[in-house]
Amino acid sequence: MRERERLIEVRGLVKEFPLRGGPFGKKGTIRAVDRVDLEIYRGETLGLVGESGSGKTTLGRTLLRLIEPTEGIARFAGRDIFSMNRNELKGFRRRAQIIFQDPYGSLNPRMTVGEALREVLGVHRLVRAGEAEARIIELLEMVGLSPDHRRRYPHEFSGGQRQRIGIARALAVEPEFIVCDEPVSALDVSVQAQILNLLAELQDRLGLTYLFIAHDLSVVEHLSDRIAVMYRGEIVESGPASEVIGAPTHPYTQTLLEAVPIPDPGVG
Repeated sequence: MRERERLIEVRGLVKEFPLRGGPFGKKGTIRAVDRVDLEIYRGETLGLVGESGSGKTTLGRTLLRLIEPTEGIARFAGRDIFSMNRNELKGFRRRAQIIFQDPYGSLNPRMTVGEALREVLGVHRLVRAGEAEARIIELLEMVGLSPDHRRRYPHEFSGGQRQRIGIARALAVEPEFIVCDEPVSALDVSVQAQILNLLAELQDRLGLTYLFIAHDLSVVEHLSDRIAVMYRGEIVESGPASEVIGAPTHPYTQTLLEAVPIPDPGVG
């Protein structure tokens, strides 16, 4: 059997933030990520689950160096992410992208969708000037939007449509790895299913690797190959999705599962 390729490797990752409190402004630190080890294999989805404040978003953003680590090692395809210089980091960000929780907050309200996508293509010099329009249309159609949508502004779209735009923007640089930072938590249940299906289709089509961050185990259950459960900055349980969902071993994981609502057709 062919051994899976490890795309992301994290060892002893720590992220602390300065903390000031008390009547005399006493200084201290809060440890948001506490000596985390994990691996993500090429082509898989690792679901990272935990309640708000567990450190999962901080972990995802630190992996992309949107936040600098306190200590630890993170490698992408064997390269040390935290030692990359400016030019190396620019190349890394072509290969690794993020989809934010709030699509509206991550879009410039003064730019049309086409202008926002054109800016990404221009910064990374991905297409010639005459090819940008065709690429923008291709990206919009890839996420289920029409070519005419490129002329509209973010406020003219629904939440689900804006998240599709966020996905298109992430895909514009042709990444290998995407951190999905609670991309459906602000959406209605029916729209959540559409976005999850879209992410699964894109993964199959483009060979993408996901770190899918969520607070709801039911959201990641069908999308994830493996699940890691995060509590107070630590990974307290991890394994194949079927095992973590079907036979959780940590009390915190059991609590998360108990919080998932179970539809009952006999009620109502």
